[in-house]
Amino acid sequence: MVVRIRLARLGCRNHPFYRVVVTDSKTTRDGQQLEVLGFYNPVAGKDDEKRMRLKLERVKYWLSVGAKPSEPVEYLLFRAGLGHQGGPSDKFPIPALNGHILNQEQPTNADHNIENGISPEAIFSIGLQV
Repeated sequence: MVVRIRLARLGCRNHPFYRVVVTDSKTTRDGQQLEVLGFYNPVAGKDDEKRMRLKLERVKYWLSVGAKPSEPVEYLLFRAGLGHQGGPSDKFPIPALNGHILNQEQPTNADHNIENGISPEAIFSIGLQV
């Protein structure tokens, strides 16, 4: 029996509400569950406490006994601070708390202007804002 941690959909049309559940991998999405670990409400505001709540102790237990999270649940666990303890992940380029994208090499304005033939010193001395 392969145990998965995944989402079970509740709510009505256009207003989804999900439970984070532990279940056998062969059961249907809304089928029999071994345990309910929390909920996720994508409609609630980003800073609202009603957006997501997990029983972290139970999640750690199920992960320790070999339960595999689905990809959406893995992302939720990462955002809650339980994912990839070794550092930034290639799978999720957004850090857990601030939402800024990691490992994106974006050229700075100074690099862009050097390519156009304008040095950073000239921009600073003239007082242009780029």
